[in-house]
Amino acid sequence: MNEVTGASGYDDCAGPTVHPRDADRPGVGDGAIVGLALVTAIGVWTGDPRVATGAALIVGASIPTARRAGLRWLVLAVLVAVGAGLHARQSWADLAPDVVGPFTGWGRLIDDPQPYPSSTRVIIEIDGERFEMWSRGRARQQRVRHWRGGEWIHVRGERVELDAERAHRVAWQHVVGRFDVEWASDVAPGGPVARASNRVRAAIERAAEFIPAPHGALYRGLVIGDDREQPRDMIERFRASGLSHLTAVSGQNVAFVLAACGPLLVRLRPFSRWAATVAVIAWFVVITRFEPSILRAGVMAGLSATAFMTGRERSPSRILSLAVTGLLLVDPLLLWSIGFWLSVGATAGVCTVGPWLAGRFSALGPIALPLGITLGAQVGVVVPSLLVFGRLPLVSVVANLLAVPVAGMVMLYGLPAGLLVGAVPAVGPLAMFPARVGTKWVDTVAMLGARLEPGPPWSWVGWVGVLVAVLASLLWGRFRRR
Repeated sequence: MNEVTGASGYDDCAGPTVHPRDADRPGVGDGAIVGLALVTAIGVWTGDPRVATGAALIVGASIPTARRAGLRWLVLAVLVAVGAGLHARQSWADLAPDVVGPFTGWGRLIDDPQPYPSSTRVIIEIDGERFEMWSRGRARQQRVRHWRGGEWIHVRGERVELDAERAHRVAWQHVVGRFDVEWASDVAPGGPVARASNRVRAAIERAAEFIPAPHGALYRGLVIGDDREQPRDMIERFRASGLSHLTAVSGQNVAFVLAACGPLLVRLRPFSRWAATVAVIAWFVVITRFEPSILRAGVMAGLSATAFMTGRERSPSRILSLAVTGLLLVDPLLLWSIGFWLSVGATAGVCTVGPWLAGRFSALGPIALPLGITLGAQVGVVVPSLLVFGRLPLVSVVANLLAVPVAGMVMLYGLPAGLLVGAVPAVGPLAMFPARVGTKWVDTVAMLGARLEPGPPWSWVGWVGVLVAVLASLLWGRFRRR
């Protein structure tokens, strides 16, 4: 679960970097920035400004800072917590359609259609409000699956409210109701940004045709997070082996995109380089449809690039906390996205626990860092994984060590190769051969991992064994140093 983001000098898990001019400048430490993210999340979760204020006071009292800096931080924390609580309350209040009943007219697709075994789901925006629309029947599904995000669809149907349970499940997507479609006729292209992103995704889809199924769908998932066409058995084996994160765009994808652009970025002057870096990040976020994990990664990469240009401190915990705080203040409903939980948790584990463990595994040589990072990511996602999925695959440690480097190669190579093949299909068989081999390897690792994963209670026994081995290694290292 590699959530590291960075290239061309920008890395959201880089070590602390402080410009000399800021060395003597008083301010708050990383603990205070982490605390700010914590009180923001509490304010969003409770939706109660009074609880949020109390949390800010408690957290502020527990963080040691200079008197003047601490007072400024406390005032900021209270204001942020109260604002987060009020915004969250209003966001939930807005999750109800202003108008229900018949509608005939144009609606804009928010995302690409999501196919299911017997239906296809799309999110359509009508009069500024989002509705989920389900299409059933083979003929209708075949037509709907050719739609793309950002396009305009002429529809007729009925707008209805969702029941409470369903409304809560789709709240993070800002869906306010369901649209029961009667018919859909004309399709019109979206704006310039939507058309540009759809052209890129279409090029990747054409390139995926040169990779036999189902690995072509896996290639699309690794490169741009498009897992819509992956068969159910592939999804299950990736979950069972702990590799499902590979098909969700994250910091690793952003890092490889910036790495691919690195030779051009390094030739620019500092400000132009920063502007071009932010533009590349924004472009990739648009292409990947603003998924919660890519929003987190994109904001972190942008903050890291800004800190790098201005010479400010860019420690991992500080960048992650600022990204979480900003995203939740802008969109409090992100807190109810499991993808956001997993992305933030994995990044926190990779940037904090991972390097700490790697330093204590130094006797293992070249595998110390990847092993530490993998275990750190597992620590970061253990709570949401158990609460939502009810499992934490034991084989995920070995599976990630075997699959992540190859998946990274596919991500780094796959996007420029896909764009080339989309423009010049004649080079497809040759250009896509490395991606074909890479996706085959990753899927094979997932398949073997799913077969070898023990069921409960043996998986829990195995994790206890891993914990004992890690503790023994740490104690042995301390003993040798003494």
